Amino acid sequence: MNLSFKSYGWKCVLGAEAAYVLCVLGGFLPLRSVQGIELHHRLFETLPGFVWFSFGSFMLGAVYVFVFSWIFAFYFVWMHNSSLINK
Repeated sequence: MNLSFKSYGWKCVLGAEAAYVLCVLGGFLPLRSVQGIELHHRLFETLPGFVWFSFGSFMLGAVYVFVFSWIFAFYFVWMHNSSLINK
């Protein structure tokens, strides 16, 4: 049975955006050492244009996650559907 690109893509976006928000919020929790929190912030700052923490950077990160989710969905649906071809 073939996967629907549109349906799978939106599910990828929903899951990835939820994970992104949780990861950003995790950057504010004092559950790690100071060095661990700084590393968490620096990992986000590897995204081009992202500066910890500003609303513009948060939105830019959400756009990155949106785009990467659709790229992943395209690849996964293509791999799944192309493997179902009967010869």
